[in-house]
Amino acid sequence: MHQVSTQQPNYLSQSRTSIQVQELVLSIEHTDEPAFHITFDDSSREQIKPTCLSALLMNAQQLIELCSHCEQYDYSEHLKVFGRACQDINLALGPAGPVCLDSSGSRYLSFYQSMNVLVDHIRQLTRSIGYQRKASDRLYQARQKAIALEGYVRAVLKRYSRTVVVRVDLHYLDSADPLLRIEHLCTDLKALIRAREHNPIFEHETGYIWSVEQGKDRGFHIHAAFFFNGAHVRSDWHKADQIGKLWEKISAGRGYCYNCNADKGKYATLGIGTINRSDGQVCNIVIKAMCYLAKQGQHLHIKPKGARTFGTGQLT
Repeated sequence: MHQVSTQQPNYLSQSRTSIQVQELVLSIEHTDEPAFHITFDDSSREQIKPTCLSALLMNAQQLIELCSHCEQYDYSEHLKVFGRACQDINLALGPAGPVCLDSSGSRYLSFYQSMNVLVDHIRQLTRSIGYQRKASDRLYQARQKAIALEGYVRAVLKRYSRTVVVRVDLHYLDSADPLLRIEHLCTDLKALIRAREHNPIFEHETGYIWSVEQGKDRGFHIHAAFFFNGAHVRSDWHKADQIGKLWEKISAGRGYCYNCNADKGKYATLGIGTINRSDGQVCNIVIKAMCYLAKQGQHLHIKPKGARTFGTGQLT
């Protein structure tokens, strides 16, 4: 038995914090462990032994802060459950971390005891039907999105005899990550989409697709594809490079671009480069590759109210 330090870990970015909430809720859902094992010595002092959940709760205050803006953000089911549990037990900030009242409402529990109460309540909430159906709802939405995306890409490829397909992955530098918020990405994305209306880079564009995702290692990022009339655009690598440099400018130097077309020789099924309309097999490869953008594996855990996470151009 030993006392666990309550010293707060380093500040986490908004993306990493939301992913930690997800990991915590999933861990709680799949274990019967408390947050901490608590015993008392002869002097009635707490003796604390950590569990598999303990490390995920040592920056509890930051997790709570992230999930306390329900009027501003749409949350994933994991963040919703965490935020509701915090509200239900009326967590308050104490000298050693967040604490709540005991069942009688007469005294505050210790940080460790309060985290055990929080974990118990989260576990109860994860058993609700509404929580448990969210994963299947997301899978259904991803399938519907893939169906719509297939129709869109097929129509774009049929428009001209040759279409140049460009794929870029738009990220943010590690140095920008600690202060990066999802609002920043949404603002930069809107600027990129608006730039299509006047920037000469997008002359002869025939369509586009974008998807906002969130990964444990790469944080918030965008996968995007742009289609151009192959009669006027020849170098797919150059076009992708131009879009990447525009992204760096829009993101004020915080962002960088991975040019998929620069490495297209490494991938047999990437579905990029110059595509001939008459080559049905290759067109199907493009469609399959673009439907990858509809996957649901790296969905956002937090987004501004009403914000979209996926979009395409309009067929004309």
